[in-house]
Amino acid sequence: GAKILVDSEYILTRIADGVVEGGDALRGGSDDVEDRVDAWRKDINNKVKVVGKEAVLRGGKNVDELMELLTSIDGNVVGPYLTGESVTVADCSAFPMLWRLDQEFGPLTDEEHGCGNIRKWLDKCGETDAFKKTIQSAWWWWW
Repeated sequence: GAKILVDSEYILTRIADGVVEGGDALRGGSDDVEDRVDAWRKDINNKVKVVGKEAVLRGGKNVDELMELLTSIDGNVVGPYLTGESVTVADCSAFPMLWRLDQEFGPLTDEEHGCGNIRKWLDKCGETDAFKKTIQSAWWWWW
């Protein structure tokens, strides 16, 4: 029978492993890019999601901590996508959370939050069909 995958990060990993035809292209293609992909996924999942969730649940009371974190990772954006010229699983992992944080506490900008690279990346993703399809005008936090 079919295997049901319920965790989005696991699903992204499996896609990049080639379970879906062409999905292995989302790994990045070189050791250097794959290292950046891994670093972004760790930062998003182990830091941004943790601090971002706390900021949402506490009504923005620790939004300064969140903005400091986002500022600290802003320089890691290679551009135009997180790890370079192509979309990777890092972008797929980061986009839902960073887009929603931008909607909740933003807009994330260089002037307001020191997040100019994240802003450019969010705008680029917003123009990219694959990401554009995931943007909803009404949504909820999934935890």
